[in-house]
Amino acid sequence: MSVASLMDDEGVSPALANGTLTVPSLRAATSVSQQAYETLRKSILEMDVYDSEADLRLDEKRLAAALGVSRTPVREALARLEHEGLVRIVPRRGIYVVRKSKAEIIEMIQVLSALESLAARRVCEHASDEEIKGLRALFSDFEDGAVRSRLSEYSVANLKFHQRIIELSHSSLLKSMAFGLLTHVRAIRGHTIGDADRFERSLSDHIAIIKALEGRDVELAERLVRDHALGLAGHVERALT
Repeated sequence: MSVASLMDDEGVSPALANGTLTVPSLRAATSVSQQAYETLRKSILEMDVYDSEADLRLDEKRLAAALGVSRTPVREALARLEHEGLVRIVPRRGIYVVRKSKAEIIEMIQVLSALESLAARRVCEHASDEEIKGLRALFSDFEDGAVRSRLSEYSVANLKFHQRIIELSHSSLLKSMAFGLLTHVRAIRGHTIGDADRFERSLSDHIAIIKALEGRDVELAERLVRDHALGLAGHVERALT
């Protein structure tokens, strides 16, 4: 397990594909337990758990040393992460980062496609023009074929785009329902974005979705968002082992 600095809250580590959990030491704060939870959660989300070489086993003692805290806040953080479905604690065997099965991944993507299409409808109905315009800004650096040479950066923008669609729905209920699914699906999105030039189709899909949202075309936006998500499910079905 290596120790390295992390990116911003929504970012993905440049070392995304190496299957390594990166954990920085904590800064001084009033709640060490909360910081341990947030830091470990971010680290797990930045880890490519679907890399066949990924080391999924966690060591409580080593995590505490890396974070610069005692084992108690680490234990409390791991319990919260287990509740969220990000880790699995097996008595007398160890602690493991959860890797979903292919069937579970496909089901989560299918459910998320329904939630994201609903979010797209609500974006058309409730988001401001300025908020929708901000979606286009996410991809302004990837024009003229720049995606291939900046795939890690595009992967970050891709994940932010899907999260932002949910946020712009302005629905607390929808966000709470999608939160857990996004947590897991973002890992498979990051893992597969480079497969068979999927990033090119991904960018094309995103621009088409943004145009539909800008035009407040509810039916088209819903369909494009749903088809985009189901395209990922189809890719997982064909390609993930």
